[in-house]
Amino acid sequence: MANKEHITSIGGQAVMEGVMMRGPHKTAVAVRKPDGEIAIKIDENGTKTRKGILKLPVIRGCVSFIDSLVIGMKALMYSAEFVDLEGDEDEEPSKFDKWLEDKLGDKIKDVVIYFAVFIAVIFSVGLFILLPSALSGAVEAIPQLKQFTSTQAFTSVFEGVLRMVIFLGYMALISQMKDIKRLFEYHGAEHKTIACYESGEELTVENIRKYTRFHPRCGTSFLLFVMIISIIIFAFLPRFDGYIKIAAILLRMGTRLLCLPIVAGISFEVIKLAGRSKNKCVTILSKPGLWLQKLTTREPDDSQISVAIEAMKPCIPENQEDDRW
Repeated sequence: MANKEHITSIGGQAVMEGVMMRGPHKTAVAVRKPDGEIAIKIDENGTKTRKGILKLPVIRGCVSFIDSLVIGMKALMYSAEFVDLEGDEDEEPSKFDKWLEDKLGDKIKDVVIYFAVFIAVIFSVGLFILLPSALSGAVEAIPQLKQFTSTQAFTSVFEGVLRMVIFLGYMALISQMKDIKRLFEYHGAEHKTIACYESGEELTVENIRKYTRFHPRCGTSFLLFVMIISIIIFAFLPRFDGYIKIAAILLRMGTRLLCLPIVAGISFEVIKLAGRSKNKCVTILSKPGLWLQKLTTREPDDSQISVAIEAMKPCIPENQEDDRW
């Protein structure tokens, strides 16, 4: 008989031909190798050892967001080691590769990971935060539209709509790529496995198969909350109307960058509430994130579910209270 529902803090992400799971004490990455075997990498993590200011609401959300980016990138790089690239084993390293290895030695992986995270953040901020702000400023500069664009409400809502359109368009576009479809199948396997664990059932392929691939604490839902909360917070920022237009646009973009940690922190608290609450209002607020997961998850096959199980098992603590959400 299944036990009472246990809402867990264990979460994860899909990687190349695998799944990463992160629990209160351990992080595990399971990857299906080209020969069919499952490779597993298990690391200790320090989520439960955070103290003082790092555990305060909003601040903990910023820390968790950055932490998740780094750990997620490490997991992706580990999974990439098993991708079967024909002919690559015999390929001679370039002079630049040799120079990097000579200069950085064993630290080269860490440097690459942090650089990749930096590039990913720059790309995301540029595409989803700065570009909508710049486009909004350009529209406001059109004299014929002044009667519609001269209010703070227009700036906030128009930017928000642009941000949402760009985000949804980007997700819809990449979801059509073959490799991304595979990634989204593993994403679905991750969600279904966590749902099975939370319901108190044994982690078997047969049990997991029947659960939904949509989960209220998904990173996709987090990003959607970021979009919505940014509209609210950015509505209180100045438009810098008294400045030269290009200066006003740059200042506006700068203030939005400064507010991003606050937006991320508040979004974390909202999704934390949404994940544990059965309140009707909270359920309604969570719906758009679940709908969006129709783009970012797909139904996995049994072999993908098996990989998710292997990633999940090491993350389950002996004391179940340790991973309570």
